[in-house]
Amino acid sequence: MKTRLRPAIAAMAAVLLLVTSIPAQAQDLSLGTQALTNLGKLVRWEGVLASILVIATTWLALRFIDAQVAQLGRIFAERRMMLQKINAFFRFFVYFVLIVLIVLLSFEVSTEILALLGGTAAVAIGFATKDLAASVVAGIMIMLDRPFQLGDRVNFGGQYGDVTAIGLRSVKLQTLDDNTVTVPNNMFLNDITSCGNYGELDMQVVIDFHIGIDQDVRLARELAREAAITSRFVYLPKPVVVRIKQVILNNYVAIRVRLKVYVLDTQYEKALETDITMRVLEAFAENGILPPAILSRSFGDFAQANGHGPAVAALVD
Repeated sequence: MKTRLRPAIAAMAAVLLLVTSIPAQAQDLSLGTQALTNLGKLVRWEGVLASILVIATTWLALRFIDAQVAQLGRIFAERRMMLQKINAFFRFFVYFVLIVLIVLLSFEVSTEILALLGGTAAVAIGFATKDLAASVVAGIMIMLDRPFQLGDRVNFGGQYGDVTAIGLRSVKLQTLDDNTVTVPNNMFLNDITSCGNYGELDMQVVIDFHIGIDQDVRLARELAREAAITSRFVYLPKPVVVRIKQVILNNYVAIRVRLKVYVLDTQYEKALETDITMRVLEAFAENGILPPAILSRSFGDFAQANGHGPAVAALVD
């Protein structure tokens, strides 16, 4: 008997729970409906139509102004950049006025709408200035830690050039291709920066040459050193060093002649590199020092190495 009554009791409990929850759901639904009703009262629907007309008119006006600025830029080419800057500031001003006008036309200005707009603006400004705040903090750390200085030649993120400005938000680099690169300060906190001179005018330049393994290495070394010390761009108070190393170049053995020399001013880096390279190549050609080549040796090399016969070696193109 008790077993038969259990399902009935469970069903009655479920019905009672459903009945008691209906008022709460109805209350939540009424609150949501009331919120929508209050929001609808804040909207001026005739103003919404007027806002659409204002947006369309503003868009057409900006298109016309852009066309006129482009036309003036073609006529006055020397003033083209200034005209574009003025146009950019004008567009920002128009956007700001348009937003204010749309709000005034489409909504009844009240405490609720001001609170809503203020909260939205605060969230938008917070997201927009997040990276800006990080860059400002990073700029202060750069000024205190000084990983590089104004005028230094640095390599960062694949960009190589001189530091022309260090600001609170970004660092500007002037590359050797005469491009201005702007790097946000916060990027310097998470990446490696290489500085070539660190406040000094002179800087070390590394130039590599490759010759065959059967060439006169000592003569090549002396010719490279002579070309370096006689260049008009070299900074002689610091040493000129020539390093020799056997390397694998394109799957065959070669001799690398690495020249380490200091340029007297970083702005002459490429001029020094070109001058020394031309001098070394001319000296190598005059003295018969050849570039690397593939050497093919016969089985006779093994016999000669063991004292059993002559070696046969030939150059293969």
